[in-house]
Amino acid sequence: MKTITLALAAALALTGPLPAQTAQALSEPVVPVLSVQGSGSSRVDPDEATVRLGVLAQAPTAQAAMQQVNQTANAILAAVRKLGVPDKEIQTSELNLSPVYGQEAPERGGEPREPRIVGYQASNVVSIRLTKMDQVGPAVDAGLAAGANRLDGVSFGLQNDEAARADALAKAAAAARAKAAALAKALNVRLAEIVEAVEGGVTVFTPVRSRMAMESMTADMSTPVSAGQVGVDASLTLRYRIEPCPAQGCS
Repeated sequence: MKTITLALAAALALTGPLPAQTAQALSEPVVPVLSVQGSGSSRVDPDEATVRLGVLAQAPTAQAAMQQVNQTANAILAAVRKLGVPDKEIQTSELNLSPVYGQEAPERGGEPREPRIVGYQASNVVSIRLTKMDQVGPAVDAGLAAGANRLDGVSFGLQNDEAARADALAKAAAAARAKAAALAKALNVRLAEIVEAVEGGVTVFTPVRSRMAMESMTADMSTPVSAGQVGVDASLTLRYRIEPCPAQGCS
């Protein structure tokens, strides 16, 4: 009986402070806050481009298909180098070899036959990074003249996007502050200090010329390429502590 009494006393000692703690937490004043989100965009002219040129060949043997592709790929590389593009900016981004199957006629009983290999298809795609925008069109033309029969498009970007990111974030912050001021006026409250600032993320949108669009432009002697602009979007959430306005209103 003594043991049971001691155990009960210990349990009461452990659980005793909990109601007081709960009451204390409930008695703490709730700090009123106002949360707003702002977004901002920055548009910048690109200063780099990536051209993807390639060759696709088919032959009865795997070796013959690869030889055709390699010969043309070397010609593409030589043509691009003549434009002054350094070797470090030229990279093989795709190299494939796969069998080509032919469908056999079904047997007399109607049972389908297994497809057989009738040849091989090889492809090689070269990515060329350019930092001179006036070289994009000539690079496409040089590659096509050298035998490229694939054009996977052109993408544009920024060598350093930190300034554009900072500008987009600054615009997002300004938009959030303006929104907070408008809401505070409408709610008849005063904005105090910022208690939290959370970046919602920054997204960089790079213009891309699709393969279909580029192929439609190669009918001319020279390929015109319009870079457009790189877009950088940012969002930001601000939380303000707010106070009620006095009787005469907030100034």
